Amino acid sequence: MSKVKIGTVQMSCVADKQANLNKAIEKIKEAAAKGAQIICLQELFTSLYFCDVEDYDNFELAEPIPGPSTDALSPVAKELGVVIIASLFEKRAQGLYHNTTAVIDADGTYLGKYRKMHIPDDPAFYEKFYFTPGDLGYKVFPTKFGKVGVLICWDQWYPEASRITALMGADVMFYPTAIGWATDQDEETNQDQYNAWQTIQRSHAVANGVPVVSVNRVGFEQDGAMKFWGGSFVTNAQGKLLYLASHDKEEVVVTEVDLAQTDYMRKHWPFLRDRRIDTYSPITKRFIDEN
Repeated sequence: MSKVKIGTVQMSCVADKQANLNKAIEKIKEAAAKGAQIICLQELFTSLYFCDVEDYDNFELAEPIPGPSTDALSPVAKELGVVIIASLFEKRAQGLYHNTTAVIDADGTYLGKYRKMHIPDDPAFYEKFYFTPGDLGYKVFPTKFGKVGVLICWDQWYPEASRITALMGADVMFYPTAIGWATDQDEETNQDQYNAWQTIQRSHAVANGVPVVSVNRVGFEQDGAMKFWGGSFVTNAQGKLLYLASHDKEEVVVTEVDLAQTDYMRKHWPFLRDRRIDTYSPITKRFIDEN
């Protein structure tokens, strides 16, 4: 299959987990009605972005994967004939939690999960309090509509992650995301941050010759202190924007992506051919110095 229709769901969330799940299912149905074949939800879509504080009560939001949310989504995927990419708060065991994305195929089959590898710990993004870094490695899932590579939010700043995922055969890379601006921040800084975020991900498309899909949440959270900036987007295999969402509205949009362009791009811009893999061993060091 050369062309695939990607559904992106950019939405706001509330404190009620079931309400968020129900809303996401309705938006999945909306995307499917518009012709979507692969539908991606934003990071941690069943809750508010709770990592703004270190609060033990928030661990109650976690669930096993597969579990209640995947059980709810699987029949939806089967009924609609769509692939669903769903980012969830995983409870692996008592005291062991991950930021995890589940992938459900178009026949409702749970294909597996990817656990977020890079975990931030910065003001308003205290994820290390909640999440253990991923230990499943980078993942590509063979779906009805193509090989889906999944990374999550903070992973998007690391070219190593996208490169490995591309080398594993991903036809398209997805980044479910939760990122925003402090509302007391000036507009120039806001725009600089957004531009950097978009640029780094588009560069992954260029460097690997693979379309990139980034899906962010939208709306005010943290008692109005944080505005999640939306701005979800889809690129082609050359990093060209095919779709760009607003910063302040919920959007369910379907974008057609031509997977055959990867072959063309890799022939004409043969970055994979010219990689000097014999020179890359220093990349495994924390820093290249004498200590």
